[in-house]
Amino acid sequence: MSMSELIATLRENDQIVDCIVVGAGLSGLAAAEELVAARKSVLVLEARDRVGGKVYDVHFSTPSVSGYVEAGASFVGAGQTEIVALAERLSLRLFDTHEKGKKIVFPTSGERKLFDPEDPAYAEPPMPMEAIAQAMAAVAELDELAAELDRTTPWTHPKAQEWDSQTLHSWMESRLTHPDARAFILAQWRALLSAEPADVSFLQALSYIVRATDDNLTPPAKGNWARLTDVKGGGQEARIEGGTQLLPIGLAKRLGSQVVKTNAPVTGISKQGAEYRVYVERGLEAPKVIYKARSVVLALSPPLVSRLSFEPPLPARNNLVGQRMNMGALGKAIAVYEKPFWRDEGLSGQVFCLSDSHVQVVFDDSPANLSCGVVMGFLVGNTARELDALSDEQVQQLILRDYIRFFGPKAADVKHWIIQRWDREEYSRGGHFALCPPNVMTVYGRDCAEPVGNIFFAGTELSDQWAGFMEGAVRAGRAAAGGVIKRLGETSLPDQVSAEARL
Repeated sequence: MSMSELIATLRENDQIVDCIVVGAGLSGLAAAEELVAARKSVLVLEARDRVGGKVYDVHFSTPSVSGYVEAGASFVGAGQTEIVALAERLSLRLFDTHEKGKKIVFPTSGERKLFDPEDPAYAEPPMPMEAIAQAMAAVAELDELAAELDRTTPWTHPKAQEWDSQTLHSWMESRLTHPDARAFILAQWRALLSAEPADVSFLQALSYIVRATDDNLTPPAKGNWARLTDVKGGGQEARIEGGTQLLPIGLAKRLGSQVVKTNAPVTGISKQGAEYRVYVERGLEAPKVIYKARSVVLALSPPLVSRLSFEPPLPARNNLVGQRMNMGALGKAIAVYEKPFWRDEGLSGQVFCLSDSHVQVVFDDSPANLSCGVVMGFLVGNTARELDALSDEQVQQLILRDYIRFFGPKAADVKHWIIQRWDREEYSRGGHFALCPPNVMTVYGRDCAEPVGNIFFAGTELSDQWAGFMEGAVRAGRAAAGGVIKRLGETSLPDQVSAEARL
């Protein structure tokens, strides 16, 4: 349907607001909170029937177990100050990610090894020293090169074009010749980016590292590999009691139902004079509506922005960046047990499998109250894409073999499964982060966050701190809201907005 045909079929909503935010993930809700605090009238339109986007908890109850699992974002990292502050404002408590005990490692030889540097009986490195030395050298070089970047404008580095012309995979191949070293770094990059290193430019990989900053240090410290990958002191340090989706749910409740509208999939935006019209189609049987605003925040990943219709069209560079970027491939295979039996065996629940398996990185994702035991394995990259064609039951059988291999026969007694595949979600279309293949960041990087008229862009990809994390989503949302506030100035339309919409 063309934009003109769409306009002809929609009824207009008389209300005009200062800003319409498209997307009720953390980025969109953070933008709305900032705008409301500045006494701007706001409407948040969310396509799904819930808020949170890829911050999503699944609650379950069976005859033997009940509880929740984090099917989307799980972790709050050290130095992620905005998320910690948000949790405090919403009276949510954090608890440490479980890592006490021995880690399970399968090197490329396929032999199961246990490793715990704090236990002399299991302190022997699980990989050959040659592999460890090579991996450490690669990490040191990654940190050194990343530290050279300006995290806000990485494409301005003198070597930006050189680094953006190659993939992360090609750089790794040139440095990592030992199979264990290559497999170890590969597994971690896959989990971090929900992608294959061949999908990502080397410049974006370095940008991802440098943006894992820590504001708690004086002066604030640039990111490094350890902050991305570690549990204690790193990006996986803590979790939210009751589930991470309590963050967007809490924000949405504070904003109110007059502000946050679910089941409102936006399909297009047009500009008429100084006014923006945002078009919502709910399906053939539901009413179709035009909402009006003085400005718009698109709290969507660039590839999802490119799926919308615009009149007049977005500038070619803004449109092309969304077409050139793509979403990673991400899923979670979550097995629920009556209790975390592996802890009784002195295991942390963490697994790094460098040999043949469908999941390479596994965490103990049990709730704080230990009402059940939860094992969570990431489905990423090409593996996730291959599994997309299978049913949930087929995936469960494949992953069950992995978990029995990792944890022994007790792992066979799964009480409940959650298979979450973000690639198959209509309003996600993939992993937690939009990827730049070669020759994208240097050509289009500066265009991603630049407003077009009074259309502003948000989403975790656009943050210069903790891009790809919940922290980055909140920061990007607030940055976009700041742009709207500056553009609109002190004026607003209070006589056309209900009191509830202004909190």
